[in-house]
Amino acid sequence: MATTPPNTELLIQRLNMAYPGASCALSYRSPLQLLIATLLSAQCTDERVNQVTPALFEKYKTAKDLAEADLETLQEEIRPTGFYKNKAKALKTCCQKIVEDYGGKVPATLEELVKLPGVGRKTANLILGEIWHIPGIVVDTHVRRLAKRLGLTSSEDPEKIEQNLMRLVPRENWTLFSHQLIHHGRRVCKARKPACDSCILNDLCPSSKVQTG
Repeated sequence: MATTPPNTELLIQRLNMAYPGASCALSYRSPLQLLIATLLSAQCTDERVNQVTPALFEKYKTAKDLAEADLETLQEEIRPTGFYKNKAKALKTCCQKIVEDYGGKVPATLEELVKLPGVGRKTANLILGEIWHIPGIVVDTHVRRLAKRLGLTSSEDPEKIEQNLMRLVPRENWTLFSHQLIHHGRRVCKARKPACDSCILNDLCPSSKVQTG
């Protein structure tokens, strides 16, 4: 059944009050480190990734280091993040392309980032927003779930969700709004048991289980 989108301006105001400084939970100190951490975060918690990356960043300081890494060794080093064989291959091939096509530097445009193996619009928008402060909507599992529950989209397709949110949210808010939804999804609007009774958005949310009136 179709739902009417909530008052987006009020929704943004509420999120700004609850999560004024929301930011990426992954630890990094360079564009390459953020790229590596984001690739490792697929199907893994940020906390677990942050436990693995310090040793990884200490050993592999450049894209060239990872491009030349022994694949089996790299697999073992990232094993705790899960799907380690696929992730190790993705890291290695991604860094090979960075070295070959971009002089070892992580590119700074969406068009170039999505050409890297394993990098989609979600990762590209995260890097652009975090590193170069270029606004973008980061559609991860939390953003996809909350956008649907809040009536901000009717689509399941990440790129269509991104386009829907870009139309509803002012451009300057795109990056922060994404992080705010991610924080809210982790703390309140969880996948299996959303805490609607304590949610600051329950009166705006068409999916809220809180009865009003």
